[in-house]
Amino acid sequence: MRLAILGGSFNPLHIGHLALADAVYATENYDKIAFIPAFLSPFKKEHSGCTAKDRLQMLKTAIQDVPYFSYEDCEIKKEGISYTIDTILYLKEKYKSSLEGKIGLIIGEDMIKDFPLWHRYKELKESVDILVGFRPLSEKKTAAEFSYTQIENAVLPISSSYIREAIKKKKSWRYLVPATVYEYIIAKNLYD
Repeated sequence: MRLAILGGSFNPLHIGHLALADAVYATENYDKIAFIPAFLSPFKKEHSGCTAKDRLQMLKTAIQDVPYFSYEDCEIKKEGISYTIDTILYLKEKYKSSLEGKIGLIIGEDMIKDFPLWHRYKELKESVDILVGFRPLSEKKTAAEFSYTQIENAVLPISSSYIREAIKKKKSWRYLVPATVYEYIIAKNLYD
């Protein structure tokens, strides 16, 4: 099995996350794309608006009907800050009998500059194939001190922070998230 992962807060998961994961599946010959929600990102102090359990549940409902999407809740179960290299090592061990090649690590273009600052960066870059999704206004490959594959993804100007703000300010946001995520947010009165 060829596995790629997309980690993040997913606070909330939105269609941009799904479109990027789908682009990797469609163009890069991975069998599974696993979403890995962070309990707490090393780059964020806290997750506003909902719990880790809420974020995981929204993710599960959004991907439940896509056979090549899965999730790993190892970082949420661990609690605290998780580092990508530790998650990669965990997944390599978990799937050692079925894993083919390196795990693909999906990151956004905005992370290229700071990627060398990630915990155990040198070990991480040797352990994975780095797959970079591009953001609005990016026209060409960004220079980096590591090799990566540029994903040809639909560029959607959406962010979780925009959605949270739109909910607070009673602006339109319904179609920026999967229907199941919208329903969950409304039912639980999240981000209000």
